[in-house]
Amino acid sequence: MEELTLIQKCFFEFLGTAIMILLGDGVVACTNLEQSKGKGSGWTVITIAWGLAVMCGIFVAGPYSGAHLNPAVSVGLAITGQFSWSMVPGYIIAQFLGAFSGALLVYLFYQKHFDATDDATAKLGVFCTLPAIRNYTSNLLSEIIGTLVLVFLILSLGRNCNCPTVGLGSSGAFPVTMLIMAIGMSLGGTTGYAINPARDLGPRLAHAILPIPGKRDSDWAYSWVPVIGPIIGCILAGMLFRGIFC
Repeated sequence: MEELTLIQKCFFEFLGTAIMILLGDGVVACTNLEQSKGKGSGWTVITIAWGLAVMCGIFVAGPYSGAHLNPAVSVGLAITGQFSWSMVPGYIIAQFLGAFSGALLVYLFYQKHFDATDDATAKLGVFCTLPAIRNYTSNLLSEIIGTLVLVFLILSLGRNCNCPTVGLGSSGAFPVTMLIMAIGMSLGGTTGYAINPARDLGPRLAHAILPIPGKRDSDWAYSWVPVIGPIIGCILAGMLFRGIFC
């Protein structure tokens, strides 16, 4: 396949991230909003669907951009020398825009169910993560560890891969799907496992600007945790991988 330009690769990052958020935030809407047929399905359904959402994003973007779909993955790959630092800003912008767009689509899809739901926190939870117990130190540590596991295992999975691109796609869609499910089921109970700054901040911004009836504030006081935590986690993962394998 002919080498794509940076703009073309960023487009596929945008598209893959948008699809991931449409399906990922979509399952939260399905299980939490009133009068949805999936109301009350629970955490297991959410974690499985989020894994599948990432898989779908990989299928779309993997052959073209490597399907990072996450600034933490782009930075982790750059730290280990598997991705050019010059491409990181473009990828991150595309990921944030994709996450924002995917969240807008979730609102359009479930608009009548947002209207039927009185619980303002449930509405916010469709878009972004919220801690089960609010303790910023503990919440930050959860996001650091979760992202460290994510990025380190992605780097490890892709170590002996012959794919021409690097990212979630080079690790193989199905192993990454299982990884996302495992992190959600094992480490997601404290903060909702953002482990991706774009996944949280883009939809949080969408919540802030959308005309959702009866909505609450977008919890900006917490918003730094699912951004800073994954950044620290991916840096630690990259350093650990380099220390062991490079």
